[in-house]
Amino acid sequence: MNETAGFMAMKGAGYYSKATTGARDVINLAVPLIIGAVDRMELADDGTLLRVADMGCADGGTSMGMWREVLGHLRRKLPSRPVEIVYTDLPRNDFSQLFRTIHNQTDIESYYAELDEIYPFASGTSFHRKIFAAGTLNLAFSATASHYISKVPCNISNHVHMVGARGDERRAFEAVGRDEWANLLALRARELVAGGRLVFLNFGIDEKGRYLGHTGGVSMFDEFSRHWRGLAAEGMITEDEYANTNFPQVYRTIEEFIAPLKDPESAAYRAGLRLEHVESRHLVCPYAKAFAAHKQAEKFADDYIPTLRSWSEPTFAAGLSAARPAQERMRILDSFFARYRDAVAAAPAGHGMDYIHVHLICRKAP
Repeated sequence: MNETAGFMAMKGAGYYSKATTGARDVINLAVPLIIGAVDRMELADDGTLLRVADMGCADGGTSMGMWREVLGHLRRKLPSRPVEIVYTDLPRNDFSQLFRTIHNQTDIESYYAELDEIYPFASGTSFHRKIFAAGTLNLAFSATASHYISKVPCNISNHVHMVGARGDERRAFEAVGRDEWANLLALRARELVAGGRLVFLNFGIDEKGRYLGHTGGVSMFDEFSRHWRGLAAEGMITEDEYANTNFPQVYRTIEEFIAPLKDPESAAYRAGLRLEHVESRHLVCPYAKAFAAHKQAEKFADDYIPTLRSWSEPTFAAGLSAARPAQERMRILDSFFARYRDAVAAAPAGHGMDYIHVHLICRKAP
């Protein structure tokens, strides 16, 4: 498979934010955590530039409400300091939609018309690389993004995600995930100013072994694999295409997240990054929660599948042969998600994409 930066992007034209209300809810519920981290920075109102970053921003819609509150808090707390907010994501990200959202050209309410001295920019550089000059970033924020790895280490037998991998294949993903997480933290430690904060809301595996879409009931990634395997069995896709479909993701445990922050020999630790807070949180799928009230299976299926498609489609598309015409590829993807949708409508019990996040706050020591 090619490097993740070559094909990965959340579904564009505003689709991602409209379909991914759960990710927005996770971020909004973390606002007190983020503001608390900002306050502990004890920033002086000295008129100098303050820089914050939203890493893995997609189209910016899911974090807009949070930034309205956090930037508003900064504006009131530090009226003399201009704030530069830098949105970062991979090169294929829909940055046009991001700036339309920022400039109030969508139905998402932006902070831009409300707050003075806020300067938005964007970077198309992966967070697995340097993005900012050393010692120039005050606050690094990222939500539901750091589970992406830069390149998958191997194909997974009989599954599409590392959570379904076994043996050497599972260990290969875990090794890449471990190394890239340690490197990601070291990069951010380099970029942060002394006293700066890193606030990451990471997809992960909690103390009960739960992860995204796997909290009891139907396991989402198993369903992805089952329906994709069904297309291969019918000849709609080839066995090679099934084998080449692997999510470039690693879900980590809390222990794996904090390991580089406790190891005096790690690059992040040597650069001064220290663990300040860690916790796991479970958010019930908003579509499953709504279904429990309205009891309409068809509506649930129609609401639920788009949120899965908003972030998973690029992986399935990347597994298909490049020799297939674009229209044929889209027909296959439409058929795949339609099958998943029909399965949910026929037997909705147990379906849902509950969110499991590991919330992590780090400080850069002097």
